[in-house]
Amino acid sequence: MSEIRKIAAILVSDVVGYSRLAGADEDRILARLRALRSDLIDPTIAVHRGRLVKRTGDGSLIEFRSVVDAVRCAIEVQNAMIERNAGVPEDRRIVFRIGIHLGDVVEENDGDLMGDGVNIAARLEGIAKPGTICLSEDAYRQVKGRLDLAVTDLGRTQLKNIVEPIRAYSLEVGRPAQSTRAALTARLARTPLVAGIALVAIVVAVAAAILLPKLDQHYLDQAKRDFLAGRVADAIESYHRARSLPLEAQVLLIASLAEAGRKAEARVQAQELLRNNPKFSVNEFLGQESNARVYGGDATLRDALIVSGLPLDVRFDCLARNVCP
Repeated sequence: MSEIRKIAAILVSDVVGYSRLAGADEDRILARLRALRSDLIDPTIAVHRGRLVKRTGDGSLIEFRSVVDAVRCAIEVQNAMIERNAGVPEDRRIVFRIGIHLGDVVEENDGDLMGDGVNIAARLEGIAKPGTICLSEDAYRQVKGRLDLAVTDLGRTQLKNIVEPIRAYSLEVGRPAQSTRAALTARLARTPLVAGIALVAIVVAVAAAILLPKLDQHYLDQAKRDFLAGRVADAIESYHRARSLPLEAQVLLIASLAEAGRKAEARVQAQELLRNNPKFSVNEFLGQESNARVYGGDATLRDALIVSGLPLDVRFDCLARNVCP
């Protein structure tokens, strides 16, 4: 097999201050990193269709087919780390910084990646602040209309061993973008022309607020019909098109993923459901009158939910985790 040249979204990450953390307690930090990789990082990469190319000590090099998948994966990991670090002393926290670039790479015979695409992503990771995601302009262009995070334009930045300066952007996870948008709208509305444009934008936003929920409901209804007809692949696609999923839709998505053999993704979705609904149990869900009428006695659905890691009996589960009310 010869080398393959291609365009890919490259994500490079590492742990901030790893040498200091390892110096204080190397065995503990290695155990925590292994747990993070198995419980959070590797399943999240799988959900977003990434390929782990290699680990670089405390860091990783990951390839994605799209920048959207790469950024969603990075945001999910950084958000999860904010939660996991809550209550942990600052000098013991594991904090990642991430760089993402869309560029030309060469895939070697052994699957390793080389080239400017990898080098630029690595340099962007090096200038990222702790807990943030640093994107090249080529990567940012692909996702700028999809982000609801505070974004800082770092301008044209000279990266080490990269000939031409690269324009870079920093995504601050956990900080919403609304305040930035509001300030921009206030500045633009000072001129009559832009005020007219703003009015049009308001009309479009109102129309979207009316139409988008109906479109979401269409996707949810179609996904439910597909699931009940055994077309789990079609159900998964419809659920992914909806912007948000109510509890029943989350449960059916998890079951669809499990039945489709995508168990790692099902478990990630199940963990997210339990974070938001800690008292959820499979038995209780299937025992509700409305659900029993639709799914009653469906052993396949019950087994798929158990495979995903959702608890059968909420009382038993909370006792096991010592979180019973």
